[in-house]
Amino acid sequence: MVTLFGTDGVRGLVNSTLMPELAYQLGRAAGAYFCKTKGEHRFLIGMDTRISGSMLTAALSAGLCASGVNVDVVGVIPTPGVAYLTKTEGYDAGVVISASHNPFPDNGIKFFDRNGYKLPDKTEEEIENILRHDEEIVRPTGDGIGVIRDYPELAEKYRNYVKSTVDGDFKGMKIVTDSANGAASSFLPGILAELGAEVIPIFNQPNGVNINNGCGSTHIETLQKKVVEEGVDCGIANDGDADRCLFVDEKGKVLDGDHLMVINALQMKKEGRLNDNMVVGTVMSNLGFGKALKKYGCQTVSTKVGDRYVLEEMLKHNYSIGGEQSGHIIFPEFNTTGDGLITAVQTLRVLRENGKKLSELNSLMTTYPQILKNVEVYSKNGWEENELIMDSIRAGEEELGADGRILVRASGTEPLIRVMGEGKELNQLERIVDDIASVVEHELGVENN
Repeated sequence: MVTLFGTDGVRGLVNSTLMPELAYQLGRAAGAYFCKTKGEHRFLIGMDTRISGSMLTAALSAGLCASGVNVDVVGVIPTPGVAYLTKTEGYDAGVVISASHNPFPDNGIKFFDRNGYKLPDKTEEEIENILRHDEEIVRPTGDGIGVIRDYPELAEKYRNYVKSTVDGDFKGMKIVTDSANGAASSFLPGILAELGAEVIPIFNQPNGVNINNGCGSTHIETLQKKVVEEGVDCGIANDGDADRCLFVDEKGKVLDGDHLMVINALQMKKEGRLNDNMVVGTVMSNLGFGKALKKYGCQTVSTKVGDRYVLEEMLKHNYSIGGEQSGHIIFPEFNTTGDGLITAVQTLRVLRENGKKLSELNSLMTTYPQILKNVEVYSKNGWEENELIMDSIRAGEEELGADGRILVRASGTEPLIRVMGEGKELNQLERIVDDIASVVEHELGVENN
């Protein structure tokens, strides 16, 4: 049973639940797992802009070197950049030091295998098991110890690759970018400018503590206002590690991952690039997502929340696009994980090819009202066995009937139970979700226990 790893690696409050000692131990365990054969072994490490990134990189690198692994540190780079470079540059594995959309005091450690894929649960369990038997890991001496090398120039290879995924340019387009003061700050604004667009960058001045602070894909209000004020074609928001991407149309309306997948999938269908006319979403995808795609001759399938589960389904059946409402969108043709930069340039390509305003493309999908309420809990364990909680969920489902749904799940990265309701009537949804959330709070809430 995995206890360190969540849905996206190991995360925690730095120097509290995520200690540099743990990063060192993870480095030794990962080195032992990935580098079982004799010979030279190499890991690539990148990070976002958090103040704790360099400390955790140093600790993790020390652990890897203690296991005989050489480490190349690329520095600040989007998470998908590490996935891409790990595969194309022949590394045994890649690591990103990031807590994605979480606030700056948190950080995380997530691994990619040699092919650029996030690790399955079974692999994480094996690494954790090695870590718990740290005393059994071989300690090389002499010239068997690994070395650390700074390799920032690798980032340029990823930047150039992103540009290469689109033909032509974006001349005549005017775009506002919100980089969340994170890993995209020195990447996406420059890439779009190099492709000919007029770019107005905001939140692209990271200082170590302002990542995701009132900006980025989880705080998009400022971008919405800026797009309307500047009269631009669209706005693009990334999260802290730039594996997510959301858009804002010229009217200031947000396009989440569901809308972006519909827009891109229909263009891919037109071009004969959408295998089986299938799009992969998650249980959190809006009801309107499936209805819109069905209207235009496409199918959908849902997975658990987490882009790696989306990817597993895609790889199993060779599907062409999938992702999450949050903006994790995977184009296997271009990368092995959610890539906020590639999502941005591919969506801009669709906008260019159609010659329409983004608000027109946005109208391809009608969003059903959806309410999400997070309840902070003292423990996520066993909530499904709580009779009062389950009774409240059943009551909500019965009231909504076939025109809606209720989804309650534990967060994979935070001490939260998420209560989501979806249906035709907003007032009804608010009442039902509030009722369920109140029961969860009464039974498991921090203040009530």
